[in-house]
Amino acid sequence: MSDADPIVPDEKDWTWVLQERCDECGFTASDVEPAQIGATVRDLAPRYVSALHRADARERPAPTTWSPLEYGAHVRDVFRLFGERLDLMLEHDDPLFANWDQDATAREDRYDLQDPTVVADELVVAADATADRFDAVPGDAWDRTGRRSNGSVFTVRTLGQYFLHDVVHHLHDVRA
Repeated sequence: MSDADPIVPDEKDWTWVLQERCDECGFTASDVEPAQIGATVRDLAPRYVSALHRADARERPAPTTWSPLEYGAHVRDVFRLFGERLDLMLEHDDPLFANWDQDATAREDRYDLQDPTVVADELVVAADATADRFDAVPGDAWDRTGRRSNGSVFTVRTLGQYFLHDVVHHLHDVRA
């Protein structure tokens, strides 16, 4: 990631995907049954592994668009972050999530220089761990709440649906 090819930070509030179909990727978060989140994550992870093993994994399709490697590293971190947020929601009453600047993380952790094979392995581990966490949510916990630093309120159900949109959407981004 060089200064000559900056990625414009995504400052959209994507919580609208909880009420509407995403026209870019076609995903409708509200259609997701919470009990299927874990299985869906496990079904999608191999598509990222395939994208990360492509010959063009390090190549950006445009100077201001992340490469499959950068998206893969981001999704690995999304798996980790949402697993942590889920744990907070299950262990605490209405926790406030720490802010996460995904663009700063991409720059600081140099997503563009990471090894695609290592990222693929780490993504699978993180996907499985987060899928296991969602599989273990007790039936009476889906309505527990948590809040993002911008004030957006989630239930465990909507956190899972929102999270799954991110995973599906980035598969669309990497054409996998």
